[in-house]
Amino acid sequence: MIRESVLRELKEKGLKMTPQRLTIIEVLAVMGDLHPSAAAVYREAKKIRKNLSLSTTYATLNQLSAHGIIKTLEFDTAENRYEANIEQHVNLICNGCGKIVDYKVSTPADPGEVEKRTGFSVLDTRLEYYGYCEECRKRGMGKGDRP
Repeated sequence: MIRESVLRELKEKGLKMTPQRLTIIEVLAVMGDLHPSAAAVYREAKKIRKNLSLSTTYATLNQLSAHGIIKTLEFDTAENRYEANIEQHVNLICNGCGKIVDYKVSTPADPGEVEKRTGFSVLDTRLEYYGYCEECRKRGMGKGDRP
């Protein structure tokens, strides 16, 4: 489903479907739930397309993100991560292992309503919850962190 959505967006935006882009999209479709870094996408894509370069991987991910086809998750202290799920959702980010999980929200703020009430033109949204995943909590992480 994500693969088809990304390919449709690529075509609608008038971007060429190069073999390198197609390989990167395939990798994102498979690894999408993991919110991979560019390095992780590159490692997996390189297994499929031997002549792919890291710079092409970064350029492709940045171009897909700039056109709103995928999202770039930027962090202050960690490598950027990428996701093909551009629907409204919350990213649950584990402070222990760094895993990112999508959590679908049923009633996100409507960007049109925000603009109507405030005059602020919303271009993108991103909501994150930080804490500890179930596996890290089982290992004893996060105890005593709650207020």
